[in-house]
Amino acid sequence: MNDILSGIQAAFWLIVTLDADLIEITLRSLQVSLSALVIASVLALPFGTWLAVRRFRYRRATIATLNALMGLPPVVVGLIVYLLLSRSGPFGVLGLLFTPTAMIIAQVIIITPLIASIAHQAMRELWAEYHDLLISLNTTKRQRIMTLIWDGRRALLTAGLAGFGRAIGEVGAIMIVGGNIDHATRVLTTAIALETGKGDFELALGLGFVLIALALLVNFGIHSLSKTEREGRW
Repeated sequence: MNDILSGIQAAFWLIVTLDADLIEITLRSLQVSLSALVIASVLALPFGTWLAVRRFRYRRATIATLNALMGLPPVVVGLIVYLLLSRSGPFGVLGLLFTPTAMIIAQVIIITPLIASIAHQAMRELWAEYHDLLISLNTTKRQRIMTLIWDGRRALLTAGLAGFGRAIGEVGAIMIVGGNIDHATRVLTTAIALETGKGDFELALGLGFVLIALALLVNFGIHSLSKTEREGRW
């Protein structure tokens, strides 16, 4: 018990003194996860909204596939990206393996189906409410999609939040494609795994507290935005 308490105290001291390694790893984690979130959102939010509006032959199969991809094992994604970016792979010439770019690619593949599926579910309900109005106004499909995205932005923020949470906590795929290289591709989750294996529980706990704090800050941020918007409507 004393060892745990001393480890927690040391971890808080690392945070309070802004330990250089802690700051570097945290900033890299934010860089990778936020970059992946932006790219995935640009792809997933319009696609999820389009699925809610558009009717086509294989729509049900597409939605079922999208929902299935939400549970895509991260290590499998990491393996596929590794094979694609390795020297013998089709994109090996780009030299992206074991770089933050490779980690971003893996995270985009992992979180895009999640964001798209949540966006589709939210926009489907909104489309049922707006359907008659938008049809009567003779709007184009692009106008319908943009209207739903704007009016459903709070629900889409929730989808983005879910994607960020999945990205920032990912370890398997980015360990494979990033290599957990010090001062290059080491992020919060991979560093926690490494330091725990080495027995350096102080740094591991410090990184863990930062990871929890980031998740809470994002949740509070989204909650504040939603609350402000609701108050503005009143």
